[in-house]
Amino acid sequence: MSKFSKSGGRSMPALNTSSLPDLIFTLLFFFMITTTMREVSLKVEFKVPQATELQKLEKKSLVTFIYAGKPTREFRAKMGGETRIQLNDKFAETAEIQDYIAQERASMKEEDQPYMTVSMKIDKATKMGIVTDIKQALREAQALKITYSASMKQ
Repeated sequence: MSKFSKSGGRSMPALNTSSLPDLIFTLLFFFMITTTMREVSLKVEFKVPQATELQKLEKKSLVTFIYAGKPTREFRAKMGGETRIQLNDKFAETAEIQDYIAQERASMKEEDQPYMTVSMKIDKATKMGIVTDIKQALREAQALKITYSASMKQ
């Protein structure tokens, strides 16, 4: 008859998990590279105005942000409903902008300081007087490279 016989005691081999740590670390590395962390927690609400011609900022590490708008719901009881200025994670007045710019400039490398850009993220309902006050404070702080954040007009 046949020389080979089938034995019923065979089972599936165990699943090889030796490459599983490599896969996990690859996924972890991918998410670490692609995820960006929010640097500032927003305390003001703003809807940026729409524009037709926009340019993307080249080096975001050279950009300093100034936010202006109405305080978020959690801060309205304490701060009121009027437009406020936010520098980093705190509310500020226009008189504090010069110190803020000096501090941001000092934290940069010396060769990057002349290329510092101030980006103003301002609610479209903000009165122009506040924007003018911010711009005047930036002039006095010798921060003359200013951009306005906007969204693409649809």
